[in-house]
Amino acid sequence: MPPKEPESGLLVPDRGKGSRGKQSRAIRRLVIWYRRNAAVTTLVDTASALVDTASATASVAGSVAGAAGSMAGNVAGAASSVAGSMLQPLVLDPLRRLQQGGGTLQAGGPFLGGSNDGPIDDRQRLWVAVDGMGGDHAPGPILEGCLRAVSLLPLRVRFVAESEPLRKAVASMGLQEELQTAINRGLIDLVPSGPSVGMHEEATAVRRKRDASINMAMDLVKRGEATAVYSAGNSGAVMASAIFRLGRLAGIERPAIGALFPTKDPNQQVMVLDVGANMDCKPAWLHQFALLGNIYSRDVLLVNRPRIGLLNIGEEECKGNDLALKTYPLLAGEPRFKFAGNCEGRDVLSGDFDVVVCDGFTGNVLLKFLESVGGVLLDVLRAELPRGRRGKVGSAFLRSNLIRIKKRLDHAEHGGALLLGVDGICVIGHGSSKALSVVSALRLTHSAASHGVMDDLHALGAEVAGQGGDGIAAPRETSEGAAATCG
Repeated sequence: MPPKEPESGLLVPDRGKGSRGKQSRAIRRLVIWYRRNAAVTTLVDTASALVDTASATASVAGSVAGAAGSMAGNVAGAASSVAGSMLQPLVLDPLRRLQQGGGTLQAGGPFLGGSNDGPIDDRQRLWVAVDGMGGDHAPGPILEGCLRAVSLLPLRVRFVAESEPLRKAVASMGLQEELQTAINRGLIDLVPSGPSVGMHEEATAVRRKRDASINMAMDLVKRGEATAVYSAGNSGAVMASAIFRLGRLAGIERPAIGALFPTKDPNQQVMVLDVGANMDCKPAWLHQFALLGNIYSRDVLLVNRPRIGLLNIGEEECKGNDLALKTYPLLAGEPRFKFAGNCEGRDVLSGDFDVVVCDGFTGNVLLKFLESVGGVLLDVLRAELPRGRRGKVGSAFLRSNLIRIKKRLDHAEHGGALLLGVDGICVIGHGSSKALSVVSALRLTHSAASHGVMDDLHALGAEVAGQGGDGIAAPRETSEGAAATCG
């Protein structure tokens, strides 16, 4: 009978067996290290029992010691995988907010639960125009995302792309059969386009390249052949094309890009606008952004009464630059939404606000900073993990958790942002979008199209235009008065 190790309580093989003894000592040290972590005690017990079996087998059959060691390694790997799945924190599903908790979308898997559970009624499908040449990875991953979306969502896609690049992408990714099936079912319609607008070209290129994919996709919406348009391409070109082809809403001076940020509450998101469409803004524009964001949050994100915040350097209304001081009384005196006051940078992700308005320069800096947080956090945690054998095993337990945390903080995981203020539903995706991000963005597009957001935006535009172009209610006090009361 092999001796019992008093410290771990495990049965170990004879120490005189050479390499087997070294392997067993390594296993004992790892088990002791795991036992110190109370969160994985039950998992370690299971792994220890299996290691006991492997060790006993090694003692009886010395010739298979190597195989037993391999088995023990596999057991540790299996325990790591189980631990990762059991200890993963509750994270934000990119679609959870839009589904209102009704289901989840898994990469490479089916859409589970929610309103999309069960067969889709083809009569309820909406046409969406997709710029197939927009994005760093277009057109292959964009098409792959569209093929997945039409099988999960009540959508039909008019896919606008250059013929030759599309043909090569379909062949290289093996999408021929799936694409042909979707075409035969009437779920995908391929629309050939001319040379596209590159990611690094000037926005004015949309005027020269009249038959570019983004222009042709906008024209489909303009002619009523699609209810919305999605593009992961050059955001400046998308905005320019939307303004030239779709036009602005009546009474809205400048369109704004609204991006969804995660909060500490996994079931809540905050929309920040503008995040890049307008570098320099006027107070009246920020007021219009707040009106647009209020409708977006209410109709698309289904927030009953969105809380509007003004991004600033302090909570007091006397704080901030000239733009913030002049915008505050406009928002505070607006009866059409709930103004929750100034929002400091540390409060953007707090969950205390549903919509945060700012100029496009500040918003874009905030967006790009948030995009970097996930990667930096993951690198810091990797650097702080113990080194050597213990660090490697500990990393195996934490790896999936860290990746999920990174994704939760990665704006690209949320699909896209709505371009508000143009006369049509236009969703701008992240330039690095791949299949899952495309599905998420098209889910967002469908929600905007099916919840009547454009009807409310048209009503707002008419109301603002009828009030002289700014729609500004009488403020409670002027910025000078606010500064005077601050002391």
